[in-house]
Amino acid sequence: MTRPTDDTGTTGTTGSAGSAGSAGSAGRTPLVELDDVSKYYGNVRALEGVSLEVHAGDITCVLGDNGAGKSTLIKIISGLHQHDTGTFRIDGEDTRPASPRDALDRGIATVYQDLAVVPLMPVWRNFFLGSEPRKGSGPFKRLDVDLMRRTTHAELLRMGIDLRDVDQPIGTLSGGERQCVAIARAVHFGAKVLVLDEPTAALGVKQSGVVLKYVAAARDAGLGVVLITHNPHHAYLVGNRFVLLKRGRMVGSHTREYITLDELTRQMAGGNELDDLRHELQGDTA
Repeated sequence: MTRPTDDTGTTGTTGSAGSAGSAGSAGRTPLVELDDVSKYYGNVRALEGVSLEVHAGDITCVLGDNGAGKSTLIKIISGLHQHDTGTFRIDGEDTRPASPRDALDRGIATVYQDLAVVPLMPVWRNFFLGSEPRKGSGPFKRLDVDLMRRTTHAELLRMGIDLRDVDQPIGTLSGGERQCVAIARAVHFGAKVLVLDEPTAALGVKQSGVVLKYVAAARDAGLGVVLITHNPHHAYLVGNRFVLLKRGRMVGSHTREYITLDELTRQMAGGNELDDLRHELQGDTA
């Protein structure tokens, strides 16, 4: 797989990460692999030459500022858009998901920042939205409400989320709790890869911690997780692999054992460009 040279002048490493969840991932077929993938909209280069791997029990963090190409990457992995060049593999098989439903059927669930929930509907109704079990037959066929209530409570509890009442409107939950419900839903419906779009972007410190806890729980349940974020501190708390994007290009690819939080933050903040700016400003004030 093609690897860029990072801002420090060293080639990004793709070995196994230094956590229990990623031990032994080297040598195993990734759940999802992008190799030198690019996407163009007319003459606009939205993404160029991006490579990453997602392994079971690992969290791959994709970091970048606004305009870095994170949204385009999500759309390709989730099946909303197709890549123009490069290779996209699921379980080692070259593929081009035709739609988000196609990607979901192949085990890739995407949780967007807006969550796509119906605020006034109860938690259990949102948990099964679009996949409601039914009972009875013919004209007597109806929603199996009792099953949905029991299942929602049990699945949330299995993820460590103890809601007092799954009948409460999901809009009454905090942002962090809604994110956690979406994660538990993806796990329940058999996702193998969970793509999270900036899950902590609009949350405070405490709620961000709650969400990261359940992101780690999904990893520990054996899922491969893609965490899209612009926050290197959040990424480093849970991540095994780190891919840095800038203006549609990959400028760094590292595993946790080969990069420190300070270096990750430096590269995220601009790397050598930030150093050049610092020297320029110091020269101006001398």
